[in-house]
Amino acid sequence: MSNLSELGEFLRVRRAALQPEDVGLLNYGIRRVPGLRREELAMLAGVSNTYYTRLEQGQSNNASEAVIDAIARALNLNTDERAHLFNLARPGRTKRRTLTKPDKVRPGTLRLIQSMSNTPAVVLGRRSEVLAWNRIGHRLVAGHLDFTAPETPTTRPNMTQLLFLDRHTRELYTRWLEEATRAVSSLRLVAGRSTDDPALAALVGELTMNSEEFANLWARHPVENCMSGLKYMHHPEVGDLVLNFEVLTPPDESGHRILMYTADPGTPAIEALQLLTSSDAGVASEAQHLAAK
Repeated sequence: MSNLSELGEFLRVRRAALQPEDVGLLNYGIRRVPGLRREELAMLAGVSNTYYTRLEQGQSNNASEAVIDAIARALNLNTDERAHLFNLARPGRTKRRTLTKPDKVRPGTLRLIQSMSNTPAVVLGRRSEVLAWNRIGHRLVAGHLDFTAPETPTTRPNMTQLLFLDRHTRELYTRWLEEATRAVSSLRLVAGRSTDDPALAALVGELTMNSEEFANLWARHPVENCMSGLKYMHHPEVGDLVLNFEVLTPPDESGHRILMYTADPGTPAIEALQLLTSSDAGVASEAQHLAAK
């Protein structure tokens, strides 16, 4: 995932998504390809067509902040998309931690989610791999997997991988396409920050080869920093539920995220989470009883 090739792809996709009337231009004649022409976007950004073409073709990596900002405005990018464009166009401007050994959850973070016995919580690494989950979080999103799977890098589940390649996870989300688009948008944002991450490149390659739906979504180059919203689920044990989700990011350079699920007071989802909590407590008690024999 070369940052220059990623930059060119992002610019081409976003240019193709804009129509002349979207940016106040008159549309003359029949266009052979959808979207704005290169010379039109270059004009809107105030740069030469030759220079913009070099950017799209991945032949320039020294664009100034002013030029990048002008192109972002011409493309009508939102805040997340603009940050993504800057990451691709100037990848060296921010130093990021390089992982030299398998990632793991911080002990304090693990204690935090374990203390939230009634709130499903999952700790994700930079590539959406599960570093830890509490009991109810495990029961909610992946009860068909071993609870201890995140403890070992070789068995560690990946939430994006599960979403596209695991039948049980796919059936969990009643609005699967919405969830899938959100996952790809988040992964695209990470990829823009870490274009030299071989493990991330391998994950994207695997998903592209094994899921046509992922490949199509990835090619659209969606970008969004998904920090909160709603998840619509059909859980095999408690049925339909609508949950709020919030993502907390520790103030370090780990790239970890704590994903938490809550239900609005007075909704059926409250009872559903209570059922999951009580049934999980029963399973844990039985396991402790069997272990003591």
